Order: sequence, then structure tokens, then C-alpha cells
Amino acid sequence: MSLDPQYLEYPMRRKGMDHDLYEWSAIHERAPLALPGGAKMAVALLVSLEWFPIVPGEAPFKAPGHMLTAYPDFRHYTAREYGTRVGFYRLLDAFGKAGAKATIAVNAAIAERYPTIIDDIVAAGHEIVAHSTDMDGTIDGSLDEAAERALIRKSRDTLAAATGSAPKGWMSLARSQSWNTPRLLVEEGFAYALDWVNDDLPYRQTTPAGTLVNVPYNHELSDRQIIVTQQHSADSYVEQMQDAYRWLAGEAAPRVLPLHLTPYVMGLPFRMGAFERLLGWLAEQPQSAFLTAGDLCAALPEKAPE
Repeated sequence: MSLDPQYLEYPMRRKGMDHDLYEWSAIHERAPLALPGGAKMAVALLVSLEWFPIVPGEAPFKAPGHMLTAYPDFRHYTAREYGTRVGFYRLLDAFGKAGAKATIAVNAAIAERYPTIIDDIVAAGHEIVAHSTDMDGTIDGSLDEAAERALIRKSRDTLAAATGSAPKGWMSLARSQSWNTPRLLVEEGFAYALDWVNDDLPYRQTTPAGTLVNVPYNHELSDRQIIVTQQHSADSYVEQMQDAYRWLAGEAAPRVLPLHLTPYVMGLPFRMGAFERLLGWLAEQPQSAFLTAGDLCAALPEKAPE
């Protein structure tokens, strides 16, 4: 039996990716980032500040970190809540000691339920990016466009009401998008997203509605991946971040070291000492700077040859 001829027809078979969001390019071919103060290394701290419903929804999928056992799953629910009540404030203290500014990806439900946390983030000078409505606010290709737009708007508007200004950055739950997400984000006033992890530097995406900058935060460098999934210690995490920093600093500068943090993972008391030592070490490195996602977006050259 022969194959249908259409089986071998693939209109996007070409150099690069199977979409029109950007042209493929090698990292060494691009114009360098213009980091503030002439810095050669950017340390980009990202915290996921999330609210988990005690009984998760299943559609379109259950986000990572959700409840695991028969409901009500108080053990995992309260473990996540520990991050909001205690762990996140340990991270804020650590950032303050190191003189570091961070990007905080915030569920809209946090602003609704814990407005004082938002006040503390703003008072400390950290950046807030929208991180959906709550941990049931997932996106994938099955989500109706109108429903996705409504989710994006609610996330944006809730944070805008809490902070006084609409966030310009977005991070999806599980970094998951639909085919429509980049365009919808531009249409709803977002300038950059933190979902795609395919690079060490920010780059531009072109949508039918305009340009969206992607600011990558490599998932393999996250505390959840290293400590929870791979079951490494906090000391091992620190060593791996230092190894990554040294390698990146040895390449053609500037480069970005992304640290994605989870309050109920890194914010536990037996890990904070190691984490504070890491921040202190990073702060001491020559020609380095702690930068937010917005800072990295602004450092992208006006005419990058993507």
C-alpha cells in the first residue's frame, strides 16, 4: 500500500523552525546586548509566586506542582502555601542583602488574596510579570481564543489594579502556549514573554500584531528541576550555578545566567544559607549585574539580525 502523496508534503520544511515567529540564527552572529553600566554578565533572578486551588482542574492540563494525592490534599497544598507565607519572604530578604532586583512571576490570585505581598514586592523595587490567573489557568492549543484572551486580560488587569500599572511581561504556566499566544500577548499590551527556553539571550519574535521579545529562563537551571526532579542538594545547586556562570562568562560577552526560583523549594530553612552564599558570590563577580526580564528586554539592540 502506497503512502498518500500529501504525507510527504511539509510546507515549513526549511532552515529554522516550523513557524514564522523568527528566523533561525546562531548566537555568535547577533549584535551583543547593551547591558547597563557596561556589564558583561547579567544574573537574572526569576521567582514563580503561585496560588494552587486545593482541588485542581484538569483542563486543558494539570500544571506542574499541583496537588498529587486524594483530595483534599492538605499536605501538598500547605507545602505550597509555606512558600507564600514564609519562603518568599526569605527570598526577598536574600535579594535585599545581595542588592539584587528580581523578576516575580505572579498569579493574579496572589494579588487578590494577599495584596500585602504585592505591596512588599513593589516597595522593594522588584519587577512583576503576569503569570496567569492561578495554577488552573493553563494554556495549550485546545483552548478557545476568546477564553485565552479573557485569561490574559484578567491576569493583566488584576495586577494592574494592585500595582498601579499594567505588567509588560508574561510567563505562562509550564511555559505552555497555544498557536495564538504570542499574537494575543502583543494585542493585549505585553512587550515580552518568558516562555521559550531555546537560547541564552533575549530575541525578537514577529507576530501578526507586532513584535514580542522572548526572554529565556532555562528550565534546566531552575531549583525545581535540580532539587526536586533530580534530587540534588542545595550545595550541589550552588555548585552548578557557579559552573554555569563561569562557563557563560568565558564565552563571548555579554551573557545571561538565569536563576528560576520556587519559594516552597528554595525558601526552606536548610537551603537558604547555601542560596545566600550563592547570591553573595554572584554579587562579587567582576562586571556582573542583577537584571530583571524588563532590563534584558531593554538591552536588546534595536536592529538585531534574528
